[in-house]
Amino acid sequence: MAEKKQQKTKEQQQNSQVAAKGAEGILSEHAVPAVVEGIIGRTGARGEVTQVKVRVLQGYDKGKVIRRNVKGPVRKKDILMLRETQIEARRIKTKMGKGAY
Repeated sequence: MAEKKQQKTKEQQQNSQVAAKGAEGILSEHAVPAVVEGIIGRTGARGEVTQVKVRVLQGYDKGKVIRRNVKGPVRKKDILMLRETQIEARRIKTKMGKGAY
């Protein structure tokens, strides 16, 4: 009975390791530098997050321009170190006033 429990725990550990290996395709081991090309706007519940456009300087997506959310102070020509470069932030939805189409 104890042997079956040990075998099940070993199988569960192996399954969790396989799931972690699948994420390696998206996440790189090292951070990738990207330069801020433009500031799009503020987002978040209280406006604490800034959405920016960045150009990736190294890695698989070198030269690609993507939209990212950044928490904290940021301005043009700053260098951000990105842990992953394949997932892009959603666009900020603009609030339209009365009668706007």
